[in-house]
Amino acid sequence: MTNLPKIKRSIAHWRLLTTFLLLPLATLTAQAQQIEGTPGSPSATTTIDGKQLPPEPPKFGGVIKEDAKDSKPYWPASVVPPKGAPNVLLIMTDDQGYGVSGTFGGVIPTPSMDRIAKAGLRYTQFHSTALCSPTRAALITGRNHHSVGFGVIGEMSTGFPGYDSVIGQESATIGTILRDNGYATSWFGKNHNTPTYLYSAAGPFDQWPVGMGFEYFYGFMGGETDQWTPYLFRNTSQVFPWLGKPGYNLITDMADDAINYMNGLNAAAPDKPFFVYYVPGGTHSPHQPKKEWIDKFKGKFDMGWEKLRDQIFANQKRLGVIPANTELTPWPDTLPKWDSLSFLQKKLYAREAEVFAGYAAYTDNEIGRVIQAVEDMGKLDNTLIIYISGDNGTSAEGTLEGTPNQMTAYNGILKLPEAEMMLHYENWGSDKTYPHMSVAWSWAFDTPFKWTKQVASHFGGTRQGMVISSPGHIKDVGGIRSQFHHMIDIVPTILEAAGIQAPATVNGIAQKPIEGVSMVYTFDQANANAPSKRDTQYFEMFANRGIYHDGWYAATTPPAAPWLMGTAKLPDVNDYKWELYNLTEDYSQYNDLAAKNPDKLRELQALFLTEAAKYQVLPLDNSILPRLVTPRPSATAGKTVFTYSGENAGIPLGNAPSILDKDYTITAQVTIPNGGAEGMIVTLGGRFGGYALYLLKGKPVFSYNMLDLERFRWEAGIGRRDLFGDALKPGKHTIVFDFKYDGPGPGKGGTGVLTVDGNEIARKAIPHTIPILMTIDETFDIGSDTRTTVDDSYKLPFRFTGKIDKLTFKLGPDQMTNDEQRLMRHALERARD
Repeated sequence: MTNLPKIKRSIAHWRLLTTFLLLPLATLTAQAQQIEGTPGSPSATTTIDGKQLPPEPPKFGGVIKEDAKDSKPYWPASVVPPKGAPNVLLIMTDDQGYGVSGTFGGVIPTPSMDRIAKAGLRYTQFHSTALCSPTRAALITGRNHHSVGFGVIGEMSTGFPGYDSVIGQESATIGTILRDNGYATSWFGKNHNTPTYLYSAAGPFDQWPVGMGFEYFYGFMGGETDQWTPYLFRNTSQVFPWLGKPGYNLITDMADDAINYMNGLNAAAPDKPFFVYYVPGGTHSPHQPKKEWIDKFKGKFDMGWEKLRDQIFANQKRLGVIPANTELTPWPDTLPKWDSLSFLQKKLYAREAEVFAGYAAYTDNEIGRVIQAVEDMGKLDNTLIIYISGDNGTSAEGTLEGTPNQMTAYNGILKLPEAEMMLHYENWGSDKTYPHMSVAWSWAFDTPFKWTKQVASHFGGTRQGMVISSPGHIKDVGGIRSQFHHMIDIVPTILEAAGIQAPATVNGIAQKPIEGVSMVYTFDQANANAPSKRDTQYFEMFANRGIYHDGWYAATTPPAAPWLMGTAKLPDVNDYKWELYNLTEDYSQYNDLAAKNPDKLRELQALFLTEAAKYQVLPLDNSILPRLVTPRPSATAGKTVFTYSGENAGIPLGNAPSILDKDYTITAQVTIPNGGAEGMIVTLGGRFGGYALYLLKGKPVFSYNMLDLERFRWEAGIGRRDLFGDALKPGKHTIVFDFKYDGPGPGKGGTGVLTVDGNEIARKAIPHTIPILMTIDETFDIGSDTRTTVDDSYKLPFRFTGKIDKLTFKLGPDQMTNDEQRLMRHALERARD
């Protein structure tokens, strides 16, 4: 009997434990919440533990009787972040390498970035993935880009987990996490993380910003857009704010909208913290700043690209954003030296850099307006600001010479006549151009590193300047941090700063672990020189690979330059040469130690494969063009006949019939009212490439714009005026444009025939067509034209004043050469293996 008290205590403990284990989840959640104010009152708030998002709905805590006067109401407490949680302003520019911003030694002033650096810290070993949407996926999820389906841009997505361009429900974004913890969340600018086949009004919208935790979205879809007439959305509706606004530019409009949003939020709920994700299109092509910003840089680049590198390198050493022993990597033999250029070439290339610099400075200026708005609201002292210069290195997609129309480069036209280029010298950057600059400038703006955007193996593609300010938490203002970090480290940094943990489940779905590590430890001055908490990080893009581990870095040598736009023959992914660097002694990847230390190289190569298997990097794929034409899920996949009626503008490219590299027939059955009709029947594209079928003064016209280099028109000729020169008479008519393609192979010519009511009115053979990409941000419009004109014979919106009874597209098969088919099959076979 002496053990009876002990036994009773054990039974009591067991009952207590089982009672706890059997408690409903809602009760446990409620116990984990901290309620401020009187429970049940309208002003009560609660902070949740955040393990489960959204939290279980709280139980009603009032009293319900038959009569309301005998009952007691009870309001659920509003969810708020932990006390003291900061506002968050996350800023990232586009296509800017380490040497672009003045903050990191560049010659382009970036006073807004300087402002954050002076109030906080500069980070000198911060990294991207080398490409747009992969970096952005990593940034908003805290997970590696392959882990969330963005091993490559969405336009090249394939049906493998690491490459399908779908951020799964198991990888909730920072928007979702902060929203469900009581933040107001918003996204301004570029959205390159929605699958291209989901851009239409048909949705679904779960992969749009508003479906990924961002309550408000104002920005453009895809990798780039014309800044004068952007492909712009408010939430899920396309908007056209430039109409009737001469001088409109999206860079300013976006800042205006963000400021209006924050002011409205502050007026409605001044105590509600905000998370603003601010990602302008500057400085991705097209480079389109306002003219006054271009003028500020007149003559600033006449020294040429090699001397520009020297200036940036000297500035970087003076500022301390590169170590004193850093060596400037050599100028590549594949790029021309400035002194080898003609007078006209120097004049043109200097102009390209002036426009790019104006765009970078203009973008930073508008970012400064957003930052100032935070201060004007009195909230700067409680706002964590993260400002990243570029989502990858400076872009080399402008060809060796630059181009007034980036669409030419995207279509494999890598050289334009000098006379064609000089025609745009004065209007370079205006709405008459869609420009990009010479690769040589891009290389220089990535000083002190080798390579550019798209190249994940070298820091010219992945090293980004970044600054962070956190008032009250960073004492060492103006300091420099050299710990090795990556885009995936931003989400855990924000969460730690806000006192919010990553959820275990979201909407009942178990979450993948956050793969980044918080950088908050670097805020402490005592940790200024602390070892990095990120000891390993892989890199991969188009099979160019890199692996960092404890100060060492192994990387493949890129077998082809990105400015060749995928046209070069590439080796098998297992046949790449590898390089090795000791980053503790060699900041710029100058001294390749692979031959001297093969054991270390083998160790890191093995580590890369381990990381690749862990994070869905496999299968490796170095193809570019085959992936561009890979079939993807969509409402139009596999269709060869498309039928429409009435007016329907704004259909995205991915949902439109593609007439590239094939036979096609467009048949429009229209009704002409009394008094005649004119206007657009159907169009895709615009000023920089596209086609249109329309009535001009009542007469049918088919116009084909060959990338703004040449235009072809089919219309009634003078010799047939007696029969077809007059406008279509009232009544029903059938207009047909039939095109026979001269394939196989991309970009070949063909013969088009325009008929009305079965009678031929125009026949013309053309020598070439657009081979790969007709447009990026123009839409497929029926009954009007919403963006830019295909030619100058009409003015927008050119709404059709008759009736479109039926519009039909019939498409023939794609026509590729045997070699192209073989390359496609080989790429798919390798992917399957």
